Amino acid sequence: MKCDCDYILTGGNWDPHYQNCSIIWSKNFGTASPKNADGTFNLTNKHLAKLDVDILYHLGLDNKNYDLPKMFGDVKFVCMGGTKYRMKELAKYVANTLNIDCKDFINLTKHSHRYAMYKVGPVLCVNHGIGIPSMTILLQEVIKLLSYAKAKDPLIFRLGTSGGLDIPPGSVVISSFGLNGTLEKSYDIPVLGKMKKIPSFFDNRLNQELLYVASEEKSFSTFIGGTMAADDFYRGQARLDGPFCDYTEEDKLSFINTLLQMGVKNIEMEATAFSAMTREAGLRSAVVCVTFVNRLEGDQVTPTKAQLLEWQERPMLVIAKYISKYYERLSK
Repeated sequence: MKCDCDYILTGGNWDPHYQNCSIIWSKNFGTASPKNADGTFNLTNKHLAKLDVDILYHLGLDNKNYDLPKMFGDVKFVCMGGTKYRMKELAKYVANTLNIDCKDFINLTKHSHRYAMYKVGPVLCVNHGIGIPSMTILLQEVIKLLSYAKAKDPLIFRLGTSGGLDIPPGSVVISSFGLNGTLEKSYDIPVLGKMKKIPSFFDNRLNQELLYVASEEKSFSTFIGGTMAADDFYRGQARLDGPFCDYTEEDKLSFINTLLQMGVKNIEMEATAFSAMTREAGLRSAVVCVTFVNRLEGDQVTPTKAQLLEWQERPMLVIAKYISKYYERLSK
């Protein structure tokens, strides 16, 4: 078996392979990697081959009436986040960072009326809404889109906001694993009436590279740690300020301390499914979130609007710098 890692950064004292390297894939799964020799990847669902046309309904696209390789074949990086506004701002940020002349930012999924997707050179910026159900609809159709477009070795990032655990608000967290609401490192989904558990771990080599880039920024701290993905914003995250609460503050603090002992650094609402699905597809991915509150000190988001806007640019800064370093290396 030969290494087929498409290294983004080189030179650091990092893990030798990405988790989707064919060597690692064969060791972990005992099957052939979904990746092809040219970096494109195959979808594992064999039923798709029976379709005359695959309608990507929530994107307003399909693989018959649109020339997906022409439209998206050059995509190398996909950046996903919650809101349409934030993804448009990210597209502008990426265009500025990569010096790409892009005057018009056109929503490529406007006909679906559900999500917003912008393309800036090799970077796709698309919003996914809040929570796992909305995010996984978008993510699965993006995975199919990338395969049909014959994109080569694409990477998918989720940029977002979160509640921090015992770290200062404004800190950035790079997720090492996703933890579900019952404290398991898996994405649990009922399939045909039975619960399917899919492991939710992120690519350690990719995280090491991202931390290297983030560490160059001295205005905020960046951590690698676990991320709890809750199914609810209030009780599911042990908040005391929701309309319902059947536990004490001591119960909340005990739970958060349990998370800390497990290596969890923040809480959001997508990490388990995001890591599980991208890993199952044989793609590299990472979640980079800024924290708006230290949950040991409170539940409400109290910083000013101006401060929150500045903080939410921090994951953008890290990912944009990472992408720019990749293209700087290619140009040498």
